[in-house]
Amino acid sequence: MMMRTSLLASLAALAVLGALPILLPAGLLNASIQALIAALFACAYSLLAGRAGMLSFGHAAYFGVGAFATVHAMNALGGTGLLPTPLMPLVGAIGGLGFGLVAGWFATQRSGTAFAMITLAIAELLHALAPQLKGWFGGESGISTMRMPAWGLSFGSTAQVYYLTLAWVLVSLALLYFHTRTPLGRLTLALRENEHRLRFLGYDVHGLGVSAFAISAMFSGIAGGLQVMGNESANYVVFDAGVSATVVLNSYIGGVGSFLGPALGAALMSFFGYAVSDTTQSWLLYQGALFVLVMMFMPQGLTGLAAATTRLVARRGIVAVLPLALSAVFAGLLLAAGAVFVVELLQRLFSQDYRSLARMSGSAPPVLLFGRAWSATAPGTWFVPAGLLAAGALMTGVSQRCHRALVLAASREVPAPAAPLGERVLP
Repeated sequence: MMMRTSLLASLAALAVLGALPILLPAGLLNASIQALIAALFACAYSLLAGRAGMLSFGHAAYFGVGAFATVHAMNALGGTGLLPTPLMPLVGAIGGLGFGLVAGWFATQRSGTAFAMITLAIAELLHALAPQLKGWFGGESGISTMRMPAWGLSFGSTAQVYYLTLAWVLVSLALLYFHTRTPLGRLTLALRENEHRLRFLGYDVHGLGVSAFAISAMFSGIAGGLQVMGNESANYVVFDAGVSATVVLNSYIGGVGSFLGPALGAALMSFFGYAVSDTTQSWLLYQGALFVLVMMFMPQGLTGLAAATTRLVARRGIVAVLPLALSAVFAGLLLAAGAVFVVELLQRLFSQDYRSLARMSGSAPPVLLFGRAWSATAPGTWFVPAGLLAAGALMTGVSQRCHRALVLAASREVPAPAAPLGERVLP
């Protein structure tokens, strides 16, 4: 039954993804392409950080190497012959795999914090060298290219680029999932759980770490190649620390404990950035705050929360869980509204542009928020976020009481242990 449900959900998701070019305008379709690339990058990263248990802070290096390998191949080969345009991400895969083997051999000599710092140093080294190596990375302006026609397709429309990206992402995710079912993939999981036991059993622990690192880098290179296919250019900013931080954030928000959790987190955060970045200058603050909250209260990520909710519904029934769900959602909305209100008002008050306008007009300009104008200096305005936060705190208490009631009811249903055979009353 569970397998049938998963199959139906997968088919429904594929149908929705296939229909997006028909349903979405060009702007949202471009955002969907970026979300697909971010999802593949996050799943490739999760193979290393989630399954192998090796936290990398510099995975932008392999994404960037794949991007520049692809852009050079597109310019050199012209998208024809043995390597037409649709197969160009293979060059990104080879670039990511080659560089990942070399970097992984050095990085996996250490573990824990030392491993994370080595990966960060490799990415920062590339980021510092790239502007100087103009022949390889194009300097400050980067390298431009063009998608050439192949297989009867021009690849000039956004829809064709979307379907090309979707095909590569689906194939890559299928291969990543196949890797988890192989003996090598299971040994990678054992590497996270008990490295010393694997070494005691005679396995080459260093070789397993290098293989996980290289495979993760290879699929990261494919994601970088797809980025070039979409943008028709590559710049040294792909090596920036922000790219590495973003994939860590996306993966853990979605949940590295599940296979598709990082993809879900990457897709949600990509659309979150697309929707919010044009409306506020504080969207990176919201993104960081969301990451902190997930790590504090949902360390298993969004997929972990969904799995826990599903188990609770299966055990107690949807009627018993509904008050908890409604109170938690309502509390989250109230707290989010209050926090956004405070952040936006403070951002205006401390903004240099806002202060300049206030000096020119002689009074503080109103702040447009939640569909109406608010005076940032009026005391009454600040009672609104205070009330929202207080109501959110009250609803949080209600949600906690509902959760405690469910836990108490579940504990009462645990059967008492059977009496020893000698103490049982025989008929």
